[in-house]
Amino acid sequence: MKIYLARPISGHKGEDVFKYYEYLKSELEYNGYEVLCPMSGKGEIRTDVEYKPTGYTLPVATDKAIKSRDQWMVIQSDIVLLDLSEATEKSIGCMMELAWGDLLNKHTILVMKKNNIHSHAFVYECSDIVFETLNDAVEYLSKLTKKSNLIQ
Repeated sequence: MKIYLARPISGHKGEDVFKYYEYLKSELEYNGYEVLCPMSGKGEIRTDVEYKPTGYTLPVATDKAIKSRDQWMVIQSDIVLLDLSEATEKSIGCMMELAWGDLLNKHTILVMKKNNIHSHAFVYECSDIVFETLNDAVEYLSKLTKKSNLIQ
């Protein structure tokens, strides 16, 4: 099963973003997932002090490249996991990824506490399941890949 990981990136330090995705990727690969994430192939910008929402000139990080590749990854995935648990400002990119996932009938899983800056009817309606913690979402995802005749 392929899973696409999304979380706010703009305004965050490059190294922190890469560490987050590396950790979550290893957790999900352990459970049998093929993981797709927006930082794939972007090692050149790993050390940026703070990511910005637009204006990169590297071929893999132009506005068109970012949008097209992320959309392509959502199309390829079975599941979209959107983690807004640490969002401090609205993420337009995450909202696009969630909307694409919903429109394409992907299993959309949202991690978001109540009263998050993204709390909106569209966000809830585009999300199949909402968890308040990333750990709860990962636990749920691990159950989806378990091979058992028993209902868990």
